[in-house]
This record gives sequence, C-alpha cells and structure tokens, in this order.
Amino acid sequence: MNERHVIDHLDARQPEIVDWLKAFLRIPSVSADPSFAPHMHEARRFLLERLQRIGLSGVRLLDGGGEPAVYGEWNGAPGQPTLMVYGHYDVQPADPLDQWHTPPFEPTEVGGRLYGRGTSDVKGSTAIALEVIASFLAVQGRCPVNIKVFLEGEEETGSPSLRTIVERHRALLQADAVLSADGGRASADVPTINTGARGNAQLEVRLRTAHKDLHSGRYGGGVRNALHEMARLVASLHHPDGGVAVKGFHDGAASPTERQRADTAAFPYDEAAFFSDVGGSAHGEPGYTARERITLRPALDVNGLWGGYTGGGGKTIVPCEAQAKLTTRVVAGQDPRAVIHAVLHHLQRHCPPGCTLDVVAMNDGSPASTLAPHHPLVSAAEAVLERESGLRPIHVRLGASVPVTAIFKEMLGIDTLMFGFNLPDEDVHAPNEFFRLASIRQGTRAWTLLLAELAKHPPASFHVG
Repeated sequence: MNERHVIDHLDARQPEIVDWLKAFLRIPSVSADPSFAPHMHEARRFLLERLQRIGLSGVRLLDGGGEPAVYGEWNGAPGQPTLMVYGHYDVQPADPLDQWHTPPFEPTEVGGRLYGRGTSDVKGSTAIALEVIASFLAVQGRCPVNIKVFLEGEEETGSPSLRTIVERHRALLQADAVLSADGGRASADVPTINTGARGNAQLEVRLRTAHKDLHSGRYGGGVRNALHEMARLVASLHHPDGGVAVKGFHDGAASPTERQRADTAAFPYDEAAFFSDVGGSAHGEPGYTARERITLRPALDVNGLWGGYTGGGGKTIVPCEAQAKLTTRVVAGQDPRAVIHAVLHHLQRHCPPGCTLDVVAMNDGSPASTLAPHHPLVSAAEAVLERESGLRPIHVRLGASVPVTAIFKEMLGIDTLMFGFNLPDEDVHAPNEFFRLASIRQGTRAWTLLLAELAKHPPASFHVG
C-alpha cells in the first residue's frame, strides 16, 4: 500500500480538516455539567454522521448508563491486526469565562494557533485520527489494518461508565491493541513515545462545626470555625517538605526502574523554565527531580477549598460548613481505591472533636498504565518518529491520567499507545486553550505512517503478556 498518496490527499485537504474541526469545537460538549446535556447529544450526532460518511460500518452508540460512546468499524483487512482508535468528544468546562481572550466555543485562529475549549484536549488529535482513516478509505479503498473507532463521552469526568460500556460490549470491542488520540507529545522538538500514565482517584468531603453560620461578634473566638478546621485538616495531608503524610499512601508504589529514570534524565527539561513559565516554584517529595515527581511518583492535591461567604463586600460570620475536593495520582503497583480510602481515613482520624466529616463524592478512579518498552506499538512508533525526525525517540510517562488505558488492559487484555499531537503548553483545562495548526499536518502524516507500519506486525505479536 502506497501511503504517500494518502499523505498527499491529507495535505491537500488541510483547510477542510480545519473547517471540520472548527465545527466540532463549536459544540460545547461539557460532560461535567448536566445543563450541557443537549450539546453532548449534538456532539454524538455530529460524530455518528461523520463516521458513516467516511465509510465505517456498524456505526452506533454504546451506552453504559452515562454519556454513550460513539462507535464505528472497518473490517476489510483479513489477517491484519485490529486496532481500536480511541478519542473523546467531551471537554472541560470553560470557566472562568472572563479570562478567555477569545470566545471558548468559537474557534479562533491567531498566529498559527487555533484557540477554543477542546482544541488541544482532545478534539484536535481526535480529528487527526479520523481524517487519516477517512483518507485511507477515500484514496486506497481500504486501511492497512482493521479499525474500530471508540469515542468516549466521559473522559473529562473520570470515565464513570466506561467499565459498564466495555462489559456490555466486550465481544464487539475485541481488538489487538489501542491507538489513542489522547495523551500528547512531551516536546515540540524531541520525538517522544508515551509508555504509560499515572492513575487517579477523587474525593470530596464536607466538614461541619455547627448547625448554622454564626455571628462572629457573638461567637467569634468561642466556637470552632469550619474553614479554620478544614484548612488545618487538609494541611495535615503533607509534610512541610512536600511529601505526603498519609499513612498507606505509598503502599504498593513501584520504585522507578533504571530505564525510567534514565529516560527521564535524557528528556531535555529546563526545570527553572518549567516553574517560571507558570509563576510557580518547586515543591514535592524529596529525593526526586521535579520531572520524576510529576511522572514517576504518586501525588495528592487539594483541588478546591471553600465555605462561608464569598460574595462582594464583607459578612461577619463564623462559617459552619467547609468543603474540599481532592485528587490523587497513583503509579504502577498501586490500587487507586486503596489510596483514596487511605486519604479519607487520614481525614477522619484527624478531624477534631466537635466536627463532623462527610463524604460528598468519591471516585475510585483507575490504576496507572504501562506499555512494555519492546511492545510492537512502541517499535512501530519508534520507526515512524525516527524516520520523520532523524532522532531516536525518548520514552516518557505522562503525569496525567488516561483511564481508558488501564481499563482496556484490565478488561480486554489489550495495550494502548498514546499518540496524540497536543503539546504541554497548550493550556488544557485552563482559559485560552489552543492547538497548533502545524500539528494537524504533522499528526496526519505520522498517523498515516504508523498505521502502515503496524500492518507489518502479525496480530499475535501484540499480545505480549
């Protein structure tokens, strides 16, 4: 199969690809907020139509009780591997809206960048994957491998119904491996291959000190203040040096291998610039570099802390209630459920007398994922990236979490290569998110070559224990 013709076709269609991506981005498919449910439905309709138009069969929704996944397949390559192509159509909320320089759901081109919510995470890379499949079918009438497209609608909320979807459609989702459009490049200049990601879990708690808010003149200094107590409670989660103080938090955590630490050291990383770019400073578990801490070690963060009066002006009260949201990042060998329960037990043990602590929400999350360094997915990606860049790719791990990688491995026994083309500085989950327009051409070229390279590997070789 001559993939050169496919690449030429994709190059000629770059303006059309950008237009389609812009239409996708205009749909505010925010999965976290129930008020956006009509837009989630619109995004599914939009994708179902696209998968049918490019020539996939069996196009349908896969329901697990939450936001359904969008599915389609092409099975015209007998004897070749079957690759599941993963992406997600949901995006983070755009808040705070007043910090956007352009409308979050009106994609805007500025200086070679496409701004808008979901551009980088992960509609841009999802569009790349779909357009490559479309071009193979349009130019060659076939793909080099069998394809199953799986576009999730709940990635940004922790994939709560993904396990149910997989359980209900286990036979349909059988494949040899997964190519994920999620999980991007670590560098614009140095080729990298993602060989794993941290897992995660979430917890939200409420602390109460009284039946109602109290007048600070009548009660201030004489009763417990919910915000004071919550602040002390969450501060107890860490040692002053940044290490986590929760008993059992590190249980099961595999120590970084020599290969992982060597790969991490080989990655060109300006630690001073990393912090200065965001106006932050280094802090965390002693004994590890900043890069190791954010990719190879577990972490615990308070994501939100609130209570009392937060409106304009003053209000002289002693708040009776405070809430906090926390997340953990876990590494290979850890059970995310055990880790988040260890955090909860710590909070319960340290909750002071006279206060009550309730769980508002808990998500056991998903474990870390690891792709063996000699897996055919890795070998194929190395061949493509080295051919394209002239440089030997460096193996890296993501500090973020991509639940599907661990869930597909656990439930379907298949490995995932994360091959997205977004970059770390593109303000994902923040105002002014963007995606480099140049990444679209780079991505469509690399995905084309990767599918052709993977066709050289027999299906059995992907199941490497």
